[in-house]
Amino acid sequence: MRRSFFLTIFCAFAAVGSVKAQSAFPSLHYSHSQYIDGMPVITERPSEPKETAPEPIVPKDSSVTAHTEKNETHLKESHLGVKSDFLKKRKDLYFLKRRPHAEETKPVVVNAIQTLKGMPSVINPDDIYSETEGADKLSPIVKDHLERVYVPNVRGNSVSVIDPKTMKVVDTLPVGYSPQHVVPAWDLRTLWVTNNSERRTDGSLTPIDPATGKTGRAIAVDDPYNMYFTPDGKNAIVVAEARRRLDFRDPHTMALKASVNVPLCSGVNHAAFSIDGRYAIFTCEFSGYIAKVDTVNHKLIAMLALNKGGMPQDILTARDGHKFYVADMMADGVFIVDGDKFKKTGFIPTGIGTHGLYISRDGGLIYAANRGSHKVHGQKHGPGSVSVISAFTEQVVTTWPIPGGGSPDMGNVSADGRTLWLSGRFDDVVYAIDTQSGKVKEIPVGAEPHGLTVWPQPGRYSIGHTGIMR
Repeated sequence: MRRSFFLTIFCAFAAVGSVKAQSAFPSLHYSHSQYIDGMPVITERPSEPKETAPEPIVPKDSSVTAHTEKNETHLKESHLGVKSDFLKKRKDLYFLKRRPHAEETKPVVVNAIQTLKGMPSVINPDDIYSETEGADKLSPIVKDHLERVYVPNVRGNSVSVIDPKTMKVVDTLPVGYSPQHVVPAWDLRTLWVTNNSERRTDGSLTPIDPATGKTGRAIAVDDPYNMYFTPDGKNAIVVAEARRRLDFRDPHTMALKASVNVPLCSGVNHAAFSIDGRYAIFTCEFSGYIAKVDTVNHKLIAMLALNKGGMPQDILTARDGHKFYVADMMADGVFIVDGDKFKKTGFIPTGIGTHGLYISRDGGLIYAANRGSHKVHGQKHGPGSVSVISAFTEQVVTTWPIPGGGSPDMGNVSADGRTLWLSGRFDDVVYAIDTQSGKVKEIPVGAEPHGLTVWPQPGRYSIGHTGIMR
């Protein structure tokens, strides 16, 4: 009897303690379906997603300007000091919310990312760029490659080759008609020039040997405006902009394997891949949509309208591999998209004609190139600039205007992270921007420079475009 009495009292106290624990820690619950070595795993209950209204173009009124300036001032005063000292103290921002690299903590990954078969493993699920963050991450494959910046000149039908040490053009390579981008291959052994032959039918891909800087025999390919590689390296995806089509090709011979039609995606041009490589999101410049494509079964999954009257341009996968940043030239900013749910979740105002997006070498910043015009063919010396965005707070922390005006477009960051290279699309120059000071050096090149590539780049493999690495 006494034993039963004490057992009843014990159970009552245990129940009260459980209720108090749940009220004190509402975000935690026991998942009895997950066990490690026979023990239940305590996991964090995911927070309920907040429904957000579709993001309109941010109005350029005084309240928005004041709000943005207030946020920037708060960040500078709290973490960065005065504006002139921004990049002297940029590590304060980076380490403010910096997640440790995989090699620093060597965690046991309980739920490894289930990637495409044959895709290199994801080393750090919190940072898909972890294997690109430092010049010491250069692959042995690129050890004998020339340090060069390759600049395709759309109206010059050529590629200007810059030596980054002398900041001078050291060669000019004749290529096909209307070269748009210089694209590093998945295996890092070839740079492909995408000659889409605007308004013609003689498109081609010109290979460049990065060890010699010389071109090889071009391969005839229909309308190659841009090109990407599935993260498993099994397919090149040629973006046939004028055809509203994505062509999956052999990554070496460029023989056609399959095609995905995207009829609503007028001006299909740029792409980014999910953390597992199973889907990619493409931007549709002239229709205002983005398209989600199944890279395994080669089919269109869904379309999402970003903004009425918008012109989505470049797209960048966030560090977590699930979120995406989409530059919009008409909205003058960057949309934030949940790629898995395929919905808009935010907007970052930047500058006029937001176009290219690139991540800093340490992974803590995003460089947004603002072309200074809402037109496809703008004027020289426009109000071009580069907005520097924190990858953690998703706010602009400083802006680098192009002295005397300009049109920063596409490019990449140097292997050491000290220079941001961007083409000056309407000004026939290339900008070499010091990422410590924001100072700009201009280098004259051919007519209408576009998707330049800085080579070599740190990383294990390339997913294409101007050298987006993982």
